[in-house]
Amino acid sequence: MSFDFDKIISRDGTASVKQDGRASYFGTPDVLPLWVADMDFAAPEAVTKALVQRAEHPVYGYTFYPESLYDALINWLRKRHGWTVERDWVVMAPGVVTSLFASVMAFAETGEGVIVQPPVYAPFFSAVTTNQRRLIENPLILVDGVYYIDFEHLERCAADGAKMLIFCSPHNPIGRVWSKAELEQLLVITRRYDMTILSDEIHADLIYPDLTHPNAQHTTLAMLANDSDKIITAVAPSKTFNIPGLGLSALIVPNSAQRAKLKKVFDSLHLSNNNPFSIAAFESAYLGGEAWLDALLIYLQGNRDFVGDYLKNNIPAIRLIESQGTYLLWLDCRDLGMTDLQLEAFFVKEAKVGLNPGKSFGKGGSGFMRLNIASPRSVIAEALNRIATTLNSR
Repeated sequence: MSFDFDKIISRDGTASVKQDGRASYFGTPDVLPLWVADMDFAAPEAVTKALVQRAEHPVYGYTFYPESLYDALINWLRKRHGWTVERDWVVMAPGVVTSLFASVMAFAETGEGVIVQPPVYAPFFSAVTTNQRRLIENPLILVDGVYYIDFEHLERCAADGAKMLIFCSPHNPIGRVWSKAELEQLLVITRRYDMTILSDEIHADLIYPDLTHPNAQHTTLAMLANDSDKIITAVAPSKTFNIPGLGLSALIVPNSAQRAKLKKVFDSLHLSNNNPFSIAAFESAYLGGEAWLDALLIYLQGNRDFVGDYLKNNIPAIRLIESQGTYLLWLDCRDLGMTDLQLEAFFVKEAKVGLNPGKSFGKGGSGFMRLNIASPRSVIAEALNRIATTLNSR
């Protein structure tokens, strides 16, 4: 099967945050938007067909989660990740961000500590602070262009009374795929302090097919667990198949006591998203989207390598942090010698390219920018050309 990821699809007028939300976020609509973490590619045909078929039935009433939906997810996790998940472990949720907030409420009491590892996706912080839990930061360390977990500091954070770790795997925004050895070392610490881990693995399907890299294979943290570990894994087809606007995800919770706590929080907020269209998209993506995903990963790897080569040859002052997964690239712009405010103004007002500022990802983000490469290569090339031309004209 062939898929045309080079095709330009206009999203203007669709209430797209990425496109139509530019003016609100950047203060001007006159930027090439490569920020919000969704793709500019058409979703798999299987998803579109399922949605059209469901829409053709003119009654859109209350809908439950059919067993076929659970089967689709469980079979996908077994086939793509070698992970055998039991039906009872699955807790459906209205989105991964909602799951972050609900998990913090379920597994840490008011005032208790929750660890996050910046630079990281901003809702990791707000899930803690808006729920009046104590934010404990374990910043990642950057060594020769590669990020690592600071395990010595993590141990001190855990000893500081942390009840929970919110873990990002693969990591957004740095694109790091954690090795099995790193995950095992992480578990040694969390076991010692009896901590709960919320492992956000929403990007787990988006690993570049470059098998020459030692971290090319994603390892599901829960597959390394023993019976005493308390691990909740967040998964979803949203990033994988470009359906985040439909907002349905799942939590895999092997521990029955933890499932009960989590369900209690969901019930207390009357949270559900059993929308007939979300269900149709979720199931059809896992059943019929695999060939599309395999082709997508090759295309995204080409985009990643294109960006890396372009920067080396034309904008050496901006360095690409090595990335093994996600469609988000972390750009080290510190050699440009700009403050964060100057850096944002340069990209938005001068180069007219809309990226996410690194400072929004917390400690360690100053001087960086996040680039979303899930767009046709011609769009990525245009953005890079704008940046290079603007720098050369200064």
